[in-house]
Amino acid sequence: MNRFLMALAVGILAAGCLGLTAEEAQETLDEVKLSSQTEALVTNGVEITTNFTIGQGAQRAAEELRDFIRGQLPCAEVVLNGNTLTITYGANPGNCTYRGHTFSGSHSITVTSNEPGVVQVDHVWTDFSNGVVKVSGNATVTWSAQDRSRHVIHTLNWTRLRDGRTGQGTGDRLQQALPEGIAVGFQVDGERAWTGQRGEWNLDIKGVQMRWQDPVPQAGSYELSTPFGKDVTVTFERIDDDTIQVTISGPRRSFSFNVNRAD
Repeated sequence: MNRFLMALAVGILAAGCLGLTAEEAQETLDEVKLSSQTEALVTNGVEITTNFTIGQGAQRAAEELRDFIRGQLPCAEVVLNGNTLTITYGANPGNCTYRGHTFSGSHSITVTSNEPGVVQVDHVWTDFSNGVVKVSGNATVTWSAQDRSRHVIHTLNWTRLRDGRTGQGTGDRLQQALPEGIAVGFQVDGERAWTGQRGEWNLDIKGVQMRWQDPVPQAGSYELSTPFGKDVTVTFERIDDDTIQVTISGPRRSFSFNVNRAD
C-alpha cells in the first residue's frame, strides 16, 4: 500500500474511533427536549379526543367529543359535521388549558370507526400550539375496548417558538397511561424519525415515561442515530419534582445534564 493510501486508511479509522464530543451531546439534548415537547403536545391533543363511549358508532362518538371539549375548553369553537369535528382554540373567551397545556391553533378530528373491536380517530393539526412548540400535520390513532395502549402513527412539522428551531418527521408508537393514571402522564414505546437543523435523526423509544408538565421524560431510554454519524443511548432519571437527569452515552464518552421544568 502506498503512503497516500495508508494515510487515508489511517485517517478513516481514526475518524471512526472519535468519541462523542460535548458539542454533539448538547446538540442531542436540544433535539431530545424539542422532540419531547412535541410529543407531549400531540399526545395531549390525542388524549382529549378519547373521551367517548366505545362501541356506539362514529356519529355518537363525535357528538360526545363535541360536548366534552366544549365543557373542558370553553375557549374552543367546535363545529360538528357528520363524524368530523373542527376545533378553533381561542375563538371564544374562557379556559383553553388542558392537562397543563394552553392550546391555540386549529384541530380537525374524524371518528372513522367506533366499534368494540376497533376504534380509529384521524387528526389534522394546523398551527396547534401550547406556547412552547407549534405543530402542523396529521395522525391516525387506533385502539379497542380491550387495549391498555393506543397505536399512533403521525407525520408532523414543528417549531420551537422561543428560537424558531424546526423539525419534520414521522412516528409509529404505542402509548399508555402511567401507573398513576393518564392525568399524571403517559408511557411511549416505538420509533420516530425526523430531520432537524443538523440533519437526520432516528429514534427507538423504550419504556419512556413522561409527565404532562415536564420538558423531558422521567424514565426509560432512547436509542438514537445522529446526523454526526454516532449512535447514542439517552437515559432519564428523576432527581426531584422539578429536575430530571439526562445521560447521553456515545462512543467512548458520556455526558449528564440536569434539566429543570423552567428550562
